[in-house]
Amino acid sequence: MSAIDNIRNFAIIAHIDHGKSTIADRIIHKCGGLTEREMKAQVLDSMDIERERGITIKAQTVKLNYKSKDGKNYILNIIDTPGHVDFSYEVSRSLYACEGSILIVDSTQGVEAQTLANVYQALDINHEIIPILNKIDLPASDIEKTKKQIEDVIGIDTSNAVSCSGKTGEGIDEILEQIVKNLPCPKGLKDNDLKCLLVDSWYDSYLGVVILVRVIDGQLSKNMKIKMMSNNEEYVVEKVGIFTPKPKDINELKSGEIGFIITGIKNLSETKVGDTICDASRPLKEALPGFKPSKPVVFCGLFPVDSSEYQKLKDGLAKLQLNDSSFSYEAESSSALGLGFRCGFLGLLHLEIITERLEREFDINLLTTTPGVVYKVHLNNGNIIELQNPTNLPDPTLIDFIEEPWIKATIITPDEYLGSIIKMCQEKRGIQTNLSYSGNRAVLNYELPLNEVVFDFNDRIKSMTSGYASFDYEIIEHREGDLVKLGILVNTEPVDALSMMVHKNFAQSIGREVCEKLKDLIPRHNFMIPVQAAIGGKIIARETIKGFKKDVLTKIHGGGARDRKRKLLDKQKKGKVRSKQFGRVEIPQEAFIGVLKINKDK
Repeated sequence: MSAIDNIRNFAIIAHIDHGKSTIADRIIHKCGGLTEREMKAQVLDSMDIERERGITIKAQTVKLNYKSKDGKNYILNIIDTPGHVDFSYEVSRSLYACEGSILIVDSTQGVEAQTLANVYQALDINHEIIPILNKIDLPASDIEKTKKQIEDVIGIDTSNAVSCSGKTGEGIDEILEQIVKNLPCPKGLKDNDLKCLLVDSWYDSYLGVVILVRVIDGQLSKNMKIKMMSNNEEYVVEKVGIFTPKPKDINELKSGEIGFIITGIKNLSETKVGDTICDASRPLKEALPGFKPSKPVVFCGLFPVDSSEYQKLKDGLAKLQLNDSSFSYEAESSSALGLGFRCGFLGLLHLEIITERLEREFDINLLTTTPGVVYKVHLNNGNIIELQNPTNLPDPTLIDFIEEPWIKATIITPDEYLGSIIKMCQEKRGIQTNLSYSGNRAVLNYELPLNEVVFDFNDRIKSMTSGYASFDYEIIEHREGDLVKLGILVNTEPVDALSMMVHKNFAQSIGREVCEKLKDLIPRHNFMIPVQAAIGGKIIARETIKGFKKDVLTKIHGGGARDRKRKLLDKQKKGKVRSKQFGRVEIPQEAFIGVLKINKDK
């Protein structure tokens, strides 16, 4: 039995909160990766924000030694993956580095939408899958029903499914035995030329860029000269190591193994995830297929509340991008909010995580504009513009049509909530493609415009179903839509930070709502202020903020009082017209925040 036959590389996949990180803890403890004293809950979730929210954001790897019941020694390489839809690109990268997966399903909740999405990714790349039913210590656990659901909804045989409890540690031994018996060993040849997959990279303030690699053929050793195939750059390997889960230096990584290398690279942009690494002296003819680069789908403006914090925000974004190459940013300025950045994210949770990290780690007070998606604007001359910010929409006379991104959504819900979910999807311009049942749970497939989903769709599904439904989506294509730019004018001046792209049918109701909200939030001035919503030059909604009226007549009495009063009132009227012409309306920060919340409160 060669060394490579003893290696098992596997990913842990599951829906959010089904117990991935807890089971990873138990496996690490059982294999002696950490001592009792070093163990802590969710040992692989290193970021504060991961520990607080109880979610995994970055995939993490661990190498463990395991002695099976028949006395053989095995090397286990675990990758603990995130469960949230926004971080599915992390999952796909992790799966490519493995041959098998353990699928964890909460035996009290059953199969959820994200479980499906991750399993299908694993099945697409021919992974062997071991189903595991977690949380059997809870009274609500129903093992047989969950097994039937896995077979009905996913179509995986559950005869060798393991029942376990991450909390009590029951069933962990059996999971380890199943892994070494049923998961395949890596296929790779030690004597071939070096071929590695770059799985992930992140920036360390002491070491520079740390590169996580999976060696497919050959071996990768210290002081070796390597070449990145995407940019043909050559580097010398200064350090080779593994995570146990603590980083540990070793001399070489052999075929089939997962570990990290440090080559003195200081710039993260030089390490493309999915790249192929080979020996500089014996370059490969063909690179590995790699994976699709992650593309931001939700865009919004980030502005500092205090304009003196602009530089602080710029530095913060640059530092965060070192560890998260999936979000992008570029400078933008707004007449209402000053200088800031237009940022692209993978989804709303991603946006929330980044803004929270900026506020927490860099102590910046942020204002976030309305999140929007990327539209494709087809012009009459045949050109296509990708539009992220509605303010930059060209003149409507130049536009032939506009396309918006659509998604394929999977919603799994107890059937008593089905009616209200279908009603909401119809309101959001959804097209139902499929509806099937597994027990008393409905699996609903819809095609929806992403613009309708980015705001509050997930929150509304959760609140509508008391948290029992789950939602997952993937982007399918751009489709032509009847879209218009809704502009907001305050005192006839357009407010660029409040402009948004909406469907023509909803423009009037949204415009009226924004105007009503601004009327309540903008303080009164000495003159009357019109607040209007417009599409192009056409006003579709209006509210008026009344001006203060100063009493100029109190001291007038006696003869000819009527004429003198008339004169003073005319003079006041002229003054108001003049101040309306030259007066500047101060829109407070709360007004922007209030308008941004409209869509969330609906």
